[in-house]
Amino acid sequence: MLRRKAVVIGAGIGGIACAMRLQSLGFDTEIVEALDAPGGRAYVRKADGFVFDMGPTVLTVPHFIEELFSLQQDHAMLGEPDFPAHVLDEDNRVREGISGGPNTSKYVEIIPILPFYRIYFDDGTYFDYDGDPVSTRTQIQRLAPEDLAGYEAFHEQARAIFQRGFLTLGYTYFGSLGSMLRVVPDLLKLGAVRSLFGMVSKYFKSDKMRQVFSFEPLLVGGNPMKVPAIYAMIHFVEKTWGIHYAKGGTGALVAGLVKKFEDMGGRLRLNAPVQRILVENGVAKGVELASGETINADVVVSNADYATTYLKLVDKAHRRINRDALVKFRKQSMSLMVIYFGYECRDNDPDLRHHNIILGPRYEALLDEIFEQKVMSPDFSQYLHIPTLTDPAMAPAGHHAAYTLIPVPNNASGIDWDVEGPKLSARVLTFLEERGYIPDLAARLKHMSFITPDYFAETLGSYLGNGFGVEPVLTQTAFFRPHNKSEDVHNLYLVGQGTQPGGGTPSVMMSAKMTAREIARDYGVDASIVNGVPSQR
Repeated sequence: MLRRKAVVIGAGIGGIACAMRLQSLGFDTEIVEALDAPGGRAYVRKADGFVFDMGPTVLTVPHFIEELFSLQQDHAMLGEPDFPAHVLDEDNRVREGISGGPNTSKYVEIIPILPFYRIYFDDGTYFDYDGDPVSTRTQIQRLAPEDLAGYEAFHEQARAIFQRGFLTLGYTYFGSLGSMLRVVPDLLKLGAVRSLFGMVSKYFKSDKMRQVFSFEPLLVGGNPMKVPAIYAMIHFVEKTWGIHYAKGGTGALVAGLVKKFEDMGGRLRLNAPVQRILVENGVAKGVELASGETINADVVVSNADYATTYLKLVDKAHRRINRDALVKFRKQSMSLMVIYFGYECRDNDPDLRHHNIILGPRYEALLDEIFEQKVMSPDFSQYLHIPTLTDPAMAPAGHHAAYTLIPVPNNASGIDWDVEGPKLSARVLTFLEERGYIPDLAARLKHMSFITPDYFAETLGSYLGNGFGVEPVLTQTAFFRPHNKSEDVHNLYLVGQGTQPGGGTPSVMMSAKMTAREIARDYGVDASIVNGVPSQR
């Protein structure tokens, strides 16, 4: 019997994860990637002896990764996840040592990181967030004692949202309006549809605590002022399973996933950009590469940007729902400027952490300028990542490899990044030096390069240079977010941050499972078996 053929466009984490699942479903699966290495946003830059993860560096929910490395041929594992029992502990405290499982360790080493983040405020004070209930309350007592009672109330609402929104609905695919309407009463009851910042402000009086407990959606492309309060679940996802690092960087995780995929019989082709998706009579038949070569397939899955998939790869004659006007109408997430730099270590360097959030003097006004006004701001906030504090092998001996990520408007702004990019990078590095985060940085600098929204637009093919796909506002969440199964083209599916459930490494892994489930249902594959046990849904 001939095996069905699947082709996946793009070797981002979502694309690789979906390809692995299709291979386990019995498809002969091939990934075609435009770049010269896999990863997509998780591409790796090597320069002057330094290794830089170019994109995602925050890993959580390690059992999602373990499930991928546990896949086998004809063992799809598409049912509900077997969440470890400790997620229902009284305070959802992180257990020491939670990391990659036995199958993960065959391909990559996953290391817990503590604290999760050191969050610096503009006055020089900081908050170490590590998920530990005693530590969290101690630091609130130190910085904003008036907010201790508010934290307890916030904690309880966030727990309820997490248990319903993540543990129960996390893998729900909202393919119909009815599927969405069935859960709306619960979400309304939980207060999960108001803005996250509005929810946080209800419980915290201090600006510092409001920032600490609302900034996390920025890591998945969301404006804390606009994302629904269901994103409070991120707080519990992190405190439940912790924050992790793949030794060798996120690129090492990507390499491990590719190796597992190839061990399963899958194929990855690099330097193979797709020019168009072949459609006949409303049915996807394969892809045509920029070289002119065609690859026939029974199933096509696009891990490319949602807007780019429809606007550039699917002829408008085949699009009744995802017309140009609708695709362009959807609000895109903000973009990023990321500065990669290597510098000499010193014994008396300040006590930075692996993950550092450095907040600027303004919060709400800055977010409005980035997301709504789309203008260059006089100030900035940043996420400073120094993996060599955990993994010295990422840099030459005696040096640190780092990157700092600055949220900026997407290219709907009209900003000329050829002009503004060098200016902003100089301002940011000068700030780190003059404010004492990395003293004498200019004298110690051994490498510096950066990317702007133009990189996202031109190299990664993101519409308007968005950093995280469609922005996660309420009107673009769940059923209202782009669907993983195309409404226009039969046998065409989407996967990744632009689809359900959204951005962030755990979410794109969940997206891969959702998409594979839909394919399994459409092709009559039994997707209800998890380790031989029927799913409860």
